[in-house]
Amino acid sequence: MKLLLDSTLCQGYGLCQEPAPELIDLDEWGYAQVRGTTVPEGGEEAAAAAVAACPNSALRLVK
Repeated sequence: MKLLLDSTLCQGYGLCQEPAPELIDLDEWGYAQVRGTTVPEGGEEAAAAAVAACPNSALRLVK
């Protein structure tokens, strides 16, 4: 499973990092940066929560 970020949609709210701090970093302005596209085993639930938390749909999961 892959966690993908469309950085053109990210508005820097930072809501995605709270449920998945091991998958997503925030830059100095609060914009998301995915650590690696591949979600590690056991991280699927956190990745899905991060996708759901984004108000601009900048994140998505792909199998």
